[in-house]
Amino acid sequence: MAIGNYSELKTAIANFLARDDLTDRIPEFISLAEARMGRELGTRSQTKRANATLTAGDAFVSLPTDLRSIRSIKLNTTPAEVLEFYTPMALDSYYTSSATGKPRAYTIFGTEVKFAPTPDSAYTVELIYGEGMDELSDSNSSNTILTRHPDAYLYGSLGAAGVYLMDDAKTGLYEQLFTRAITEIKREEAESQFAGSALQMKSDYGE
Repeated sequence: MAIGNYSELKTAIANFLARDDLTDRIPEFISLAEARMGRELGTRSQTKRANATLTAGDAFVSLPTDLRSIRSIKLNTTPAEVLEFYTPMALDSYYTSSATGKPRAYTIFGTEVKFAPTPDSAYTVELIYGEGMDELSDSNSSNTILTRHPDAYLYGSLGAAGVYLMDDAKTGLYEQLFTRAITEIKREEAESQFAGSALQMKSDYGE
């Protein structure tokens, strides 16, 4: 059967499990698979953009609550400037706490971004970041990952079910299938982003 929405996914999982006593557990298996995919995948559908206004004299701004990794932070000036990431210790070494001016760099403190130098006036920054999974539910019946990669959802959920049932053989089988699906998704994503050009690796700040 086709797996194109939340209801069909739950039916497929039940069919593979061949049991009628796990209906209430199936949404939990799906949630566990989503939690893992949210950590491991970084697809374009999980990339978002947000703007924030910096206040003069305040070096901090709150991060989006759905953020998992930062792709870039850009100062919306003319011309626009991409800010450089520093570790907290390095940022404090390069910029004194009393320094003010146009921000050139940033770091992460808990749920906030710290900019340096401390803004000397109001600036707008654009944050490109990776979010977690757009989780499925009865009111949100599909998402891009399910539409394009239903096998990842199915095998990830069945792997979680294997753990719940303490079935090592099935857990191992579905873990292999799920890992292969994740690897193929990542390869497809890389090919679609960098086709026709040399691939250059860049580290992101992430959780």
